[in-house]
Amino acid sequence: MEYEEAKKLIVEELTKKLKSKSKFYFNDLSGILGMKPREAKKIVSKLVEDGVLEYWSSGSTTMYGMPGTGKQAAAEHEDE
Repeated sequence: MEYEEAKKLIVEELTKKLKSKSKFYFNDLSGILGMKPREAKKIVSKLVEDGVLEYWSSGSTTMYGMPGTGKQAAAEHEDE
């Protein structure tokens, strides 16, 4: 799967699911792509690098989301 095709697929699927959740596990993303984890990791890492996705960590769990989405995004700029 080409990078642009994977990017479009991820953005479409995550946008559809934004009403119910804003953060996704890596396995969710590899499932959307239909790839094995090692192959999906390269694409997901590139999406983070390009700013299409962002990491979110609770300290023990790393999840991915689209920048500016979710409850946490609103609270991040309260101190400014």
